[in-house]
Amino acid sequence: MIARGASVQGPRGPVFEGVDLEVPAGGLLAVHGPAGSGRTSLLLALAGRMRLSGGAIRVGGSVLPAEGRRVRAAVAVARAAPAVALEGRLRVTEVMAERRLTGAGVTERRIREAFEIVGIAPRRSDLVEDLDPVEALLLAAALALAERPGALVVDDVDEGLPPDAHDSVWQALDRVRNSGPTVLAGCLRTPSPTAGLVALSLPRRSRDRLPADTTVAREDADI
Repeated sequence: MIARGASVQGPRGPVFEGVDLEVPAGGLLAVHGPAGSGRTSLLLALAGRMRLSGGAIRVGGSVLPAEGRRVRAAVAVARAAPAVALEGRLRVTEVMAERRLTGAGVTERRIREAFEIVGIAPRRSDLVEDLDPVEALLLAAALALAERPGALVVDDVDEGLPPDAHDSVWQALDRVRNSGPTVLAGCLRTPSPTAGLVALSLPRRSRDRLPADTTVAREDADI
């Protein structure tokens, strides 16, 4: 994945601008910055789900903004609130069943394999909103991984996590990218350096600069 001069404008100015980055296939991108820095918007733009106002992004053999449909087919979004998030009022078994219906090629076996990769064994009768922050994050990542995408987006990796859980979550995401897809992650703080990690820091910007069209098409959403 390569971005050159990637920019998105909101109603009152740039959400992010002039972003240059290169992430190798199977790599791990950590976009870090405070709330309002445009972190989530950048991740959605890299996934082809937010329109660029300037610059270009290449994902595999496809270039944004011209080939957005191909990029959206190749990149799964696990979590990028508020546009994409698991429905907290559903039970684990229900979000699994829904993913089997809506995710291309997703099967019970694929989901179980994804659970093993991220290292969770959630109780299927539990409500999503009752899961601890680590399990909720990794459940979203596993369901997206079950689609076997070329790249996977997961935002707010460290939100609500106790300090002693940070390393284990990043290790789980490292296992995800070692299983095949490039992982594009958003976080408040950059993780510890590791092989294949590309870190990008974004400055704080005003929340009111967010563009109006931050919603994701229903077929791309984790619901």
